[in-house]
Amino acid sequence: MKLFADSASDLPKQFFVDENVEYFPLRVHIGTAEYEDIRTIHSKTVYDAIRSDIHPKTSQASPEEMMNTFEKLAKDGEEGLYIAFSSELSGTYNTAVMVADQVREEHPDLDLIIIDSKAASLGYGMIVKEAARLRSEGQARTAIIETVNFMVAHLESLFTVEDLDYMAKGGRISKGSAFVGGLLNIKPLLHVEDGKLVPIEKLRGRKKVLKRIVELMKERGSDWKEQTIAISHGDDIEYALMLKHEIEEQLQPKNVEIYLIGSVIAAHTGPGTLAVFFLSQVKA
Repeated sequence: MKLFADSASDLPKQFFVDENVEYFPLRVHIGTAEYEDIRTIHSKTVYDAIRSDIHPKTSQASPEEMMNTFEKLAKDGEEGLYIAFSSELSGTYNTAVMVADQVREEHPDLDLIIIDSKAASLGYGMIVKEAARLRSEGQARTAIIETVNFMVAHLESLFTVEDLDYMAKGGRISKGSAFVGGLLNIKPLLHVEDGKLVPIEKLRGRKKVLKRIVELMKERGSDWKEQTIAISHGDDIEYALMLKHEIEEQLQPKNVEIYLIGSVIAAHTGPGTLAVFFLSQVKA
């Protein structure tokens, strides 16, 4: 079975190589230059641009690359599973569905299932990693899809940003709110609900944010000793390690993994962002 994902899963390039997962890179635009996420740009470049007061823009994955990939899948007679970036945050999922329908006009036997992860960054990446692990164990596609759908339904995503100005530039909040937030050291706490970014509350200072994140994890999560928790950060490993320490001390999970937020997500959230991903319930 062929497994496909998007670069917005924020998994390192080596993962895709080692696990034989094909990815569709979303695109990053800095000035007049266009880059392919993971392939031709590192997220550090995005963070440096933002710190220089340059605001990168992003666009979805290439329909032409999808077309070529799906046509090859059909001609090779293989089955495929494509886990896509949240349809509420990108047009990539809908484009993939449209392209697959076009391919089926000439190749009606195209055996491809496309799933909306309703997630972003490492939350999405966790789902892709589990699908790859199950495939390596020899699990059938139906069993993998069942687990993927379970994770989509039970994934919890909590995150905060360091500077509200980045979200204001991306149209997430008003510039007035960002200005006041900066003066008062206000940090927004958000989560992902049905694929959409939804604010939970505003807190003053990093320590209060970390404390509240762990409180919410206790309220929303379970089976910690069976869980691998993922943390992604916006070029601020110290902040990520602080959260990891709190989680390990209070929840004692199976494992905690930390990754740098990728170029596409970074363009919208900026340096200093911190996110944590876990399951509200672990599949038996």
